[in-house]
Amino acid sequence: MSTLPFRTLMVQGTTSDAGKSTVVAALCRLLAQRGVSVAPFKPQNMALNSAVTRDGGEIGRAQALQAIAAGIEPHTDMNPVLLKPSSDTGAQVIIHGRVRAEMNARDYHQYKTVAMGAVLESHARLLAQYEAVVVEGAGSPAEVNLRDRDIANMGFAESVDCPVVLVADIDRGGVFAHIVGTLACLSESERNRIVGFVINRFRGDIALLEPGLSWLEAQTGKPVLGVLPYLHGLYLDAEDAVQPAQSGAGAFRIVVPSLPRMSNHTDFDALRAHPDVDLRFVRAGEAIPAADLVILPGSKNTRGDLAWLQARDWAPYLARHLRYGGKVIGICGGFQMLGRKVDDPHGVEGAPGSSAGLGLLDIETILAVDKRLALLKERALFQGDEEIELRGYEIHMGVSAGPACALPAFLIGGRGEGARSGDGQVLGTYLHGVFDHPSACAALLRWAGLRSERAVDTAALREASLERVAAATEATFERLMEVLGAQARVQ
Repeated sequence: MSTLPFRTLMVQGTTSDAGKSTVVAALCRLLAQRGVSVAPFKPQNMALNSAVTRDGGEIGRAQALQAIAAGIEPHTDMNPVLLKPSSDTGAQVIIHGRVRAEMNARDYHQYKTVAMGAVLESHARLLAQYEAVVVEGAGSPAEVNLRDRDIANMGFAESVDCPVVLVADIDRGGVFAHIVGTLACLSESERNRIVGFVINRFRGDIALLEPGLSWLEAQTGKPVLGVLPYLHGLYLDAEDAVQPAQSGAGAFRIVVPSLPRMSNHTDFDALRAHPDVDLRFVRAGEAIPAADLVILPGSKNTRGDLAWLQARDWAPYLARHLRYGGKVIGICGGFQMLGRKVDDPHGVEGAPGSSAGLGLLDIETILAVDKRLALLKERALFQGDEEIELRGYEIHMGVSAGPACALPAFLIGGRGEGARSGDGQVLGTYLHGVFDHPSACAALLRWAGLRSERAVDTAALREASLERVAAATEATFERLMEVLGAQARVQ
């Protein structure tokens, strides 16, 4: 593409989960296909699904996916401010990939002026390196209570003077009210920078929608750039929303407690896609079904989520599950919960204190102030003798030790990682993404009791899904380029 009608383009949404992340990924892929060097960017992200970057930091998982769509390595500049909620009113604040502080909502609001400096630094560095930057907003720009010191939506767009595309989800209902209502909440200068609308997740007869599209364009004076179809069966890393409670129709039953502060639930995407697996997230108030394998997921508040489990009878359920021969895996925070004790002397995740664990692994954990971030991509030995390809990453603030660590889950370059129980029924690891490589996934499922020759290639599924969303967005992209080009000629 010889002349690009923008350097920075922002995609905002009328609501959370309107499809901003997917539209940004599609635009990055389409630009990359046309030979444009492009980078994704999200000024501020609030998510418990994060990814580790090659430069040793932590960003929202959606930006890592968008980097893959653009054909580049994820970098901390792509998401300079990441908020990881640890309670209803507080969050860990991560700046340029590193933990800066734990703040409540009021303190963070005051801190936004500092955070904006980090945002603009990262944006400038990306502009110096790439021809184009495609930006994802957060939530909705119509949150009038958050407009003061906004760095996530129009506050950023106004600061860098970039055009904005507004995405709305028609599957929710009320799409025209969402769009018109959002415009009504904006200032004149903010409304003026919206170049058009994208209506997402449409299913049905487009002819029935066209009168509404004509009304919307007449009402707002802005074009509908495109209507994107509802694409079923996409395999794309979710930014934060937990997937449906049940997925898959296989005979091998896996149960995962849906913890209040569950982190990196993308760990289970490969299992959800496995044809022989029936994976269920169990929420508060739901009966816990029988299972072949129970997996305790990661957590942003290990002691709080441990108390949640214990208050909902998961401890006796797990004891009964193991008594009848079931298997248990704990990942990161879930690994810590399996031990005898979790200590938080520094108040890393809340008030300082100590909690008794589930006692299924002979380890104890001390939560540390420093966070460990590491990428892993190498061959390893599973349970000491089976060679596998291991892909994963570590994001945790604890150190676990005890006799169970003498029986590691994996040997990586001669170093033990994780732990196993002496009876071989319980396994813990700090590695997120441990199911993503087919050989590691197959080995863990065999250990848990599944004998299957079928495997899931998550990288191939992700790539195929990115191609699908790019193809579905192509006409919208072309219309967007026309509109931006016409505006540039007028100016």
